[in-house]
Amino acid sequence: MRLLIALLLLLLALPAAADETVVITTPETDDAGDRHAGYYYPPPESFERYEARGPAIKQANRNIRVAFITGLEVELAKRGHPVPYAVFAKGSEAEKLIVVALMDGPMDTLYRARAVLANMTAEARLLPLLKQNGVEDWFTFLDLCVLLGFQQVTLSDGK
Repeated sequence: MRLLIALLLLLLALPAAADETVVITTPETDDAGDRHAGYYYPPPESFERYEARGPAIKQANRNIRVAFITGLEVELAKRGHPVPYAVFAKGSEAEKLIVVALMDGPMDTLYRARAVLANMTAEARLLPLLKQNGVEDWFTFLDLCVLLGFQQVTLSDGK
């Protein structure tokens, strides 16, 4: 419950506008020159900085991030109904996590995008990485992304 509350507090700081792409970055990320904007998602209308509760793990590399995304996609597909958004990694080191709605509805408002992140946080709580380190009830999905070495998370309704 504390994890969900922490995530909601973080997300309340995001801009409250619908029909936009929100990019959440770590402080080290340069917002300029995002070559994926305009191809995988509309040019972002807002950027938010996220200060993670922990650093990237030493083992964080491209292979780990790609395996994470692959595992996440497999788990989403097991639900038995169409997944309303695509999750993928881009960048030469797969350092950018991108979530784009595949249909109208799932992320048409900022509140729905927040709900997607909240669901991803619930899924992340089950991962051994968080459980083994005793942070499964404190770290959010965004913290997990930083642990894995992602430097940018983009959420888009795809419009």
